[in-house]
Amino acid sequence: MKNKYQEYINREFKYDLKTWLAIFSLIIVLSGIFGFVYEYIFYYFNSDCKTFYWRGSNFLPWINIYATGAMLIFFTTFKLRKKPWLVFIMSVFLTGILEYSAGYMMYHLKGGIRCWDYNTEILSFGSIDGFVCLRSVLFFGLSSLILIYMMFPFVFYLADHMPKKKFLIISYTLGFIFLADEIYNLVFTELFNMPRASSIYKKLGFKYMNYFK
Repeated sequence: MKNKYQEYINREFKYDLKTWLAIFSLIIVLSGIFGFVYEYIFYYFNSDCKTFYWRGSNFLPWINIYATGAMLIFFTTFKLRKKPWLVFIMSVFLTGILEYSAGYMMYHLKGGIRCWDYNTEILSFGSIDGFVCLRSVLFFGLSSLILIYMMFPFVFYLADHMPKKKFLIISYTLGFIFLADEIYNLVFTELFNMPRASSIYKKLGFKYMNYFK
């Protein structure tokens, strides 16, 4: 295990463009799902362990800001992976900026809509305008360590050991499915007045905490 870790830390990853795009597609999908699972569990405890809420704005169990954060972490800290403490500190700082900026912009551009409000949640010490708090940035810092030292090596392992064509097909297909879900709920619902995932799920009886009204 130690040798595998050292190999990953010291290796210079070289793939062609198609493989890199497939790797990024898989990272985006897995990190979005990771975020959904985290919020699904957290908000169960936040509601006194009484209700599970479906989170996000999509049909699929995926939250886009976690995917965005994962790519941000990759491009800013991957080359620093020899120093986990530096990865953690930078990730806390960068994801805090991302979370605050995203919450602030959506609030002011979407007519006062809040996707989250740490002022009303548990473990919200250090909340800044309800958009970011100490718990959130520390969790994102720890999540970044999981990304760098567990998820990324797993994806690279698949890229190295799966037949290339199979890896590309699976990664691109998953990426396309999640992208189509995102485009439908962000674009088509606005342009063609189509029902959002939240509206459909609510009619089906889901307890849905959605990002948009």
